[in-house]
Amino acid sequence: MKRLIACLLFAPMFAVAAEPAKEIVCRACHGVGGAAPLMGLYPKLNGQNKDYLVSSIKAYKTGQRQGGMAGVMVSQSTGLSDAEINELAAYYASQP
Repeated sequence: MKRLIACLLFAPMFAVAAEPAKEIVCRACHGVGGAAPLMGLYPKLNGQNKDYLVSSIKAYKTGQRQGGMAGVMVSQSTGLSDAEINELAAYYASQP
């Protein structure tokens, strides 16, 4: 019981910033936290400007951005709401 109480008291001190649920999908190509892309063709997302990330994802979603891995990105971004896009962009912009 003492251990449980200690865990509950000290857990907030060690809490890690929550990642968006959709980040798991991005991780497959861009790596954990967007810092370790699977291939050189994929960009690092960590530390990118939030507004740039939002506009890029929205451009893929609407089909305005093409070339490279656009086919993959279109399929990944189509189901994202504006709130999810903003959440992902904020998360990656905050990553070191």
